[in-house]
Amino acid sequence: MKKQLIIGTRSSPLALWQAEFTKAELSRHFPELDITLKLVKTTGDVLLDSPLSKIGDMGLFTKDIEKHLIAKEIDLAVHSLKDVPTSTPEGLIITSFTDREDTRDVIISKTGAKLLDLPQNAKVATSSLRRMSQLKSLRPDFEICDIRGNLNTRFKKFDEGGFDAMMLAYAGVHRLNFGDRISEILPHEIMLPAVGQGALGIETRVDDEQTREIVRILNHANTEYCCKAERALLRHLQGGCQIPIGAYASFRNGTLRLLAFVGSVDGTIGIRDEITRTGLISPDQAEEAGIALAEELLKQGADKILSEIRKTC
Repeated sequence: MKKQLIIGTRSSPLALWQAEFTKAELSRHFPELDITLKLVKTTGDVLLDSPLSKIGDMGLFTKDIEKHLIAKEIDLAVHSLKDVPTSTPEGLIITSFTDREDTRDVIISKTGAKLLDLPQNAKVATSSLRRMSQLKSLRPDFEICDIRGNLNTRFKKFDEGGFDAMMLAYAGVHRLNFGDRISEILPHEIMLPAVGQGALGIETRVDDEQTREIVRILNHANTEYCCKAERALLRHLQGGCQIPIGAYASFRNGTLRLLAFVGSVDGTIGIRDEITRTGLISPDQAEEAGIALAEELLKQGADKILSEIRKTC
């Protein structure tokens, strides 16, 4: 058994919370381990002047950390799973999916107003095409404003800027104790989350069996089923672009239910469907369900939506 572990992480407050959480959980199970953090500045942390959709790199928040992992300068990387591309670099693997936080999105508004009560032509801040598409579908009058940076930076920009509201993931808001700022938690019927939202993905080298054995203690089976279904759906649809896709899977007593949404950026076209599979006994079957739902969405016209979006990638 290893005596030391080095965790690679971004340096944002939320990333540090995630890394410290992972460190604490591993120390609880393996108190003899000496665990340290290595902070890595990623491309996504540096390029803050352009919308994520315009940068076009699917590994903005992970690639630089993965380089350290491949070089054996760290033993594991802790990521927000929603930031992790659906295909990991050769030699790396997501070994553990941690117990998932609430997956829903939230509205932060300056007056405390809920989403549907925001004024006509309200300025809503988000950097997510997924959120933009679903928001514009619900309220075409909204003016969507790009906002980038870590969570603390976004709150500062929001408070100092001319925005009416801002959309964020509940998980990050809750973890950094901004819960008192939430105006509304949005149900999945209104806003489907990003693939993997609320879960942490712990990435290791495939051939580092000692670290993988240690890290597996943090794997949450239900989360693994759900996230593998969502990631398989995204992998089957995506093709390397930032595109408006939302998904949410639940798994109980061998039954997986997966909801998904694909829409145009302007919200004028949207396709939403779901699939239920029973008797699942392996995560591979969850991935098969994700692929099946992706195929169904393509048959219903998602291929045309995605084709138009890819022309601008």
